[in-house]
Amino acid sequence: MPRGDKGALADFKFLLPPINEQRAIAHILGTLDDKIELNRKQNETLEAMARALFKAWFVDFEPVRAKMEGRWQRGQSLPGLPAHLYDLFPDRLVESELGEVPEGWEMCSLDSIANYLNGLALQKFPPESEEEFLPVIKIAQLRAGNTNGADRASARIRPEYVVADGDVLFSWSGSLEVEVWNGGPGALNQHLFKVTSDKVPKWFYFFATRHHLPAFRAIAAGKATTMGHIQRKHLTDARIAVAPQERMQEFDAVIAPLFEQFVRNYQQSRTLAQLRDTLLPKLISGELRVSDAEGIVVGAAP
Repeated sequence: MPRGDKGALADFKFLLPPINEQRAIAHILGTLDDKIELNRKQNETLEAMARALFKAWFVDFEPVRAKMEGRWQRGQSLPGLPAHLYDLFPDRLVESELGEVPEGWEMCSLDSIANYLNGLALQKFPPESEEEFLPVIKIAQLRAGNTNGADRASARIRPEYVVADGDVLFSWSGSLEVEVWNGGPGALNQHLFKVTSDKVPKWFYFFATRHHLPAFRAIAAGKATTMGHIQRKHLTDARIAVAPQERMQEFDAVIAPLFEQFVRNYQQSRTLAQLRDTLLPKLISGELRVSDAEGIVVGAAP
């Protein structure tokens, strides 16, 4: 078994900043960590709020039931039911082939409201050079939320297969996950869907896909293969209630700000983590002074 040289470690010399400067460095980096943690907690709240509204409005039809039962009157606000939204919801449910649905709404398949683009076999698209490439986003990268240690692919693949911050990705094989990607530009690998739509807002197809994720995981677990997966027919079978277009636009005005802040927080946290990791060696080595770093941090983490 190879072993480290204890004597070499004991003889190793390095520059150690004075204790006051060490504390100042720790304070600067701690400020960044505090902001990252604050964003994480805020995102838990934002996602929970947006998810709860989606489920109440488009799965449980709580506003419609509240109107039918007289629990919600015009001009009245209830949790998750602001007064100004009263007239946007029907006052009764009607039977459909898939069960009850709000009057005037439609039960639609996931693949009819959004486009699920499968990724490429990116080993067939090698990078142009050491400088020109895109990191490959596979299931492992999706779960980690970054491209650290990722394979490399051509930067000249078709634009629709390039992943950008804010894109919704769905791993349909192996470990089934639905996430908003915020790990920087990358190339979409096979076994991942990039989900887009020109029919419904991003938050809608994100939560609609996530709503069916437990069922998709059950289907994948039942596959007699080494790597469970779902098929496109399962996207067709998965249905969600969709309101008329003008109503969806008004619902969007309520939920989109929550969802967009959720995405911005993730992106800011990634930037702050990169800044923290860049500042640390520069501060320890003395390449960057504490006073200069303080100004950088104040500008990056207001």
